[in-house]
Amino acid sequence: QVRLVESGGGLVQAGGSLRLSCAASGSIFRINAMGWYRQAPGKQREVVATISSSDSLNYADSVKGRFTISRDNGKNTIYLQMSSLKPEDTAVYYCHANIQPGIATIPLPYWGPGTQVTVSS
Repeated sequence: QVRLVESGGGLVQAGGSLRLSCAASGSIFRINAMGWYRQAPGKQREVVATISSSDSLNYADSVKGRFTISRDNGKNTIYLQMSSLKPEDTAVYYCHANIQPGIATIPLPYWGPGTQVTVSS
């Protein structure tokens, strides 16, 4: 069974930094695109940053210049370095990946359980 697990969330003051990690495990044949999403209370889940298998990057306008997404293919892990954090960044951050499991011939979407990021003013 394929799993995604996030870590690194916590409480930080405005202007501070956090580094989130997401590790994929299980029977994995191939990982395609991966990304970070977030959902604040009462709001729809939104994309934060994505990275393709060819390392093409995409960022939401609200985080561009402040957040950096990266990946370590050997560890099946992606990271989100968050700097200059603002109170409006407060949300549950979810890892997402399109993964082709060992038993499948096409990639399937997977989500982690999320990690809470709280930015105080």
